[in-house]
Amino acid sequence: MIFIVLEIGRPNVTKDGHEVRSCKVADKTGSINLSVWDEPGLLLQPGDILRISKAYVSVWKNCLTLYMGKGGDIQKIGEFCMVFSEIPFMSEPNPDMAAQLVGGATGPGNQPANPQAVNATTPGVGPRPPGNGRQQNLNGGAWPSAAPTSGAMGGNGTIPAPFPRVPVPPSKGGGKRDPRKR
Repeated sequence: MIFIVLEIGRPNVTKDGHEVRSCKVADKTGSINLSVWDEPGLLLQPGDILRISKAYVSVWKNCLTLYMGKGGDIQKIGEFCMVFSEIPFMSEPNPDMAAQLVGGATGPGNQPANPQAVNATTPGVGPRPPGNGRQQNLNGGAWPSAAPTSGAMGGNGTIPAPFPRVPVPPSKGGGKRDPRKR
């Protein structure tokens, strides 16, 4: 993942003596807070363009936050010249999500029971589809379901081909290898 550093917060010191900084970072899809621990946080400057590997996101204090995972790496690859967007700001505090998580109203995999409510208060972000973010055919969708229906598929239950199938003529080499691959 490649992004630009927009802001760097003041360091907080943990009980173990580690310095933790929260930085606002962005790419062309939006912005998020990045939590940086110890030495990498000392070296960051606003305007740095970074590549991070093995990163993950998690909710901390009701805000979505980007973290570098175990064995992850952060590298400076440039400065200042990058197209980015500050909106949507994915780390916007979301009290609805906190209420759902505290109230125990979660579904399988600790996902909120009502996924539409997750983005309900985030400005500029519309409701997201249920489940894994992919659209689902809920009996009446615009594409064929597993059961054939009249009109959506051909008469024998197969999806009609977009163009007629034409047999491919045999190669002139009589089944020999492609002469370009020697």
